[in-house]
Amino acid sequence: MDIKQIQDLIRFVAKSGVNEVAIEQNEFKITIKTNQAATYVNATVPTAPHPVAAAPVTETVAHIAAPAVAAADDNSNYVTIKSPMIGTFYRSASPDKPMMVNVGDEINSGTVLCIIEAMKLFNEIEAEISGRIVKILVDNASPVEYDQPLFLVEPK
Repeated sequence: MDIKQIQDLIRFVAKSGVNEVAIEQNEFKITIKTNQAATYVNATVPTAPHPVAAAPVTETVAHIAAPAVAAADDNSNYVTIKSPMIGTFYRSASPDKPMMVNVGDEINSGTVLCIIEAMKLFNEIEAEISGRIVKILVDNASPVEYDQPLFLVEPK
């Protein structure tokens, strides 16, 4: 794989919304990761002297995007609490402490839901509404982006 093919692959990964692509050939291995929210794609790319992964991956991404839109419509009566910053999402103050909130918990405005660590600063994220936690959308100790959905809340 020459440098032009690698650059084309990087551009493709950035535009496609795929979070990570790994290609391995004889003595050559490349992994490209982005900072976007994860999109999971299982695609088999035929091994050729110079593989072009664009066609199979693009086709698979299109099939994944459609069900995601349908799932978002089912949650229309819920309020989404989003991340106010980029950082690492934590559900508890420390590993030995209990989780701040769990699915089914009743919350009030001002309830601390989680902590987001950004540049060694631990920021408590508080609820702005009252209701019940329906779903936690991020795994503990995972990186989050600005405006990424964290919780689904059924308002009171």
